[in-house]
Amino acid sequence: MKIISARKATLPLLLVPVIFSPVATMAAEEQTMIVSASPQTLSELDTPAAVSVVNGDDMRQATPRINLSETLGSVPGLQIQNRQNYAQDLQLSTRGFGARSTFGVRGIRLYVDGIPATMPDGQGQTSNIDINSIESVEVLRGPFSALYGNASGGVINMTTETGRQPTTVEASSYYGSYGSWRYGMKATGAMGDGTQPGDVDYTVSTTRFTTHGYRDHSGARKNLANAKLGVRIDDASKLSLIFNSVDMKANDPGGLDYQEWRDNPRQSPRGDQYNTRKTIKQTQAGLRYERQLSAQDDLSVMAYAGEREMIQYQSIPYQPQLRPTHAGGVIDMQRHYQGIDTRWTHRGELLVPMTFTTGLNYENLSEDRRGYENFVMNNGSPDYGVKGAKRRDERNLMWNVDPYLQTNWQLTDKLSLDAGVRYSSVWFDSNDHYVQGANGDDSGDASYHKWLPAGALKYRVTDAWNVYAVAGRGFETPTINELSYRSDNQSGLNFGLKPSTNNTYEVGSKTRVGNGLFTAALFRTDTDDEIVVDASAGGRTSYKNAGKTRRQGVELSLDQQFAENWKLKMAWTYLDATYRTNVCGEADCEGNRMPGIARNMGYASFGWQPEEGWYAGSDVRYMSDIEADDENNAKAPSYTVVGLNTGYKLNVGNWGMDVFGRVDNLFDKEYVGSVIVNESNGRYYEPAPGRNYGVGLSVSYRFE
Repeated sequence: MKIISARKATLPLLLVPVIFSPVATMAAEEQTMIVSASPQTLSELDTPAAVSVVNGDDMRQATPRINLSETLGSVPGLQIQNRQNYAQDLQLSTRGFGARSTFGVRGIRLYVDGIPATMPDGQGQTSNIDINSIESVEVLRGPFSALYGNASGGVINMTTETGRQPTTVEASSYYGSYGSWRYGMKATGAMGDGTQPGDVDYTVSTTRFTTHGYRDHSGARKNLANAKLGVRIDDASKLSLIFNSVDMKANDPGGLDYQEWRDNPRQSPRGDQYNTRKTIKQTQAGLRYERQLSAQDDLSVMAYAGEREMIQYQSIPYQPQLRPTHAGGVIDMQRHYQGIDTRWTHRGELLVPMTFTTGLNYENLSEDRRGYENFVMNNGSPDYGVKGAKRRDERNLMWNVDPYLQTNWQLTDKLSLDAGVRYSSVWFDSNDHYVQGANGDDSGDASYHKWLPAGALKYRVTDAWNVYAVAGRGFETPTINELSYRSDNQSGLNFGLKPSTNNTYEVGSKTRVGNGLFTAALFRTDTDDEIVVDASAGGRTSYKNAGKTRRQGVELSLDQQFAENWKLKMAWTYLDATYRTNVCGEADCEGNRMPGIARNMGYASFGWQPEEGWYAGSDVRYMSDIEADDENNAKAPSYTVVGLNTGYKLNVGNWGMDVFGRVDNLFDKEYVGSVIVNESNGRYYEPAPGRNYGVGLSVSYRFE
């Protein structure tokens, strides 16, 4: 997060239904989170919600630029863990939402340049995010996240760079332990200053990453491309084209039980036996039209479409697959998805200065899901890791229609009110095309509807100190993947799974401290029908509703720049997440900690970061123990790890160079990076690497 005196960072148009709206005050020109037809600013100080901004330059400061976990650990309330498994993605959760996910991102809405990286059913992924071209990352936590609709326990919006003069070309590379190698090219530029009709800006970035992996059977290869083209149509409107593509192949090392982890954390016995792996190809494009209708009115329309193909080989023995209702050990899936969001923003007065935004969001997803056996018989013995007979064939459809309204009222010089509501409707329909013998027709449909209100009061104590209170209701439907399997060994979809609903309350304080910001937030979330892992084995997970849960805690952060080039970041999160009803059958789990969630997280970084010359820094990360199952019979121990980096920046004429080296896990701590919640065979643990090293180089040229 780059610290400047006004504590503001760029926030382009967020093409998601509701955020905050700007309002001028008599004493100071404040701005909160903004919906408008032109780039605006976000003030972490003035926004009446828990929100953090991480600057893209800071994300690239002496880092590999491979995973969001490298830098987003500085955000309080955000638990982000690297599984060391590119087949299953990072493990992200905000205030405990998303911690149950065994792969991908769940419970958090992700956006890249306004295009959802989260599917309409709530399942997201980070594999298509290009750190090389990120301008900023905004992380929103708390009640107002619910106004983004289904599965929005938190919101992470990534904005890529907008091209500007002069044209700049950059080549960058990183080489690290375990054969990890990333190299890429980026070009940014503009014709004109962006204010005249016909002006064009562009950003194009490509990256290739390969690794042998820390663990056995964990190698991966990823090709990534990201592009953004903007055209100024006239004085009042602009059109932007956004394109993204990812092509990835990754082996899946799977989890280990406790003894396997202690004996050899790098082993992958099931990965080697079953040749578990995943391939992903995804391409998407979006168009964004922004128009200033008048001095008081803005219009924006965003439309996007994409397709995703995935094949995954799982570690399931052949014997269970002999049952006629079993779906097999290979998933072959194609998805097509698209959406449109239209909104109108008006600024005016109704007794007091006010702003309102209203709009309509529509998304749909069609999925062709097929299952195959992951073996063929050879002289009476199974050969694993090959596609065998078909065992599943269905077409799933999911779509949502969400109208929304957001208002802001400047009640007095110091007091403001933000209030909004969204009516979210989600439909799901499945058509079973594999009906053979005992495997009957498992077609079915379901629909979910919920009002999602939220409101916040903010009081400006002084120009440098704000306090706020906010409350809201959210809900989370099952994803298609969570509906896909039943725990009773029956075929078909788990239509007995219900959506969860939650009520969140938060109070907070934000204070400017010199050239920095100190924030504090106290929150509580009560959830009914929480969706939790029922059973997980062989890469396949089924889910159930858990009755009532409660999450409550405190978030503290300090982001400070002093003596011009010294930077300090500190964050602490305390999160008490427990079951309020029994979810364990005969065993009594009421009062138990929810698995996958750390009770305490700490982060601190300190460094000398001048614009040129030598720089150096260090960071410390702490994670308390994490329960691995509902019964709280297994846990991943707490850990503290330290990283160091140093480098040199040089600018000569139009040339720029940055060379650096870093060491992570300096004291060679042996620890578990993440857990697989409720893994049925006790293979909860996904080990993290010991001491590891890396060096990087970037060279740029400006065409002036």
